[in-house]
Amino acid sequence: MENVPYAQIQKGTFLIATPDIEGGIFFRSVVLVCEHNPNGSFGIVINKSLAIDLPEDIINVEELSNPNVQIRAGGPVQTNQMMLLHTSSKIPQQTLEICENVQLGGDLQFLQECIADPSGPSIFLCFGYSGWGAGQLEREFLDGHWFLYPATKKHIFHTPPEKLWQTLLREMGGKYATISMIPEDLSLN
Repeated sequence: MENVPYAQIQKGTFLIATPDIEGGIFFRSVVLVCEHNPNGSFGIVINKSLAIDLPEDIINVEELSNPNVQIRAGGPVQTNQMMLLHTSSKIPQQTLEICENVQLGGDLQFLQECIADPSGPSIFLCFGYSGWGAGQLEREFLDGHWFLYPATKKHIFHTPPEKLWQTLLREMGGKYATISMIPEDLSLN
């Protein structure tokens, strides 16, 4: 039996790129919707790892004791801006809960404490974000550019980023599972 597709864009929803998106940061991307309202939407791409050297005033590598710190390319908008996506509930006044046990926000002091704690929370340092004007994301969804699926802490922080797109489609079942088997390079087909 095929799962009924999830069809409501809201905070805490995954946007899963369809094969119609053929290039750029959104190719096979999974975007976590962080805000969606009549004025527009914003989200963070969570399955694109980013290899960059960070200044020591942000992360002192010698103090990096938390094995759960990862860096992500959050999207094409303001790529020099860093946002924290994490599993800590220690600073509710500084954060926005995106889905159960997943928070967005925090300051530099919070980040420093998290990276120095060997049993600290899972945390993504996300550079850039994805943004849509009023009605734009709805149009993209209706035009078939995105599949929707409820976001979970497990998928965000515990599914390897390079496998997240395929894993979510397989879980959706039916035609989505079939789409998950399309090779990245169609010339290999």
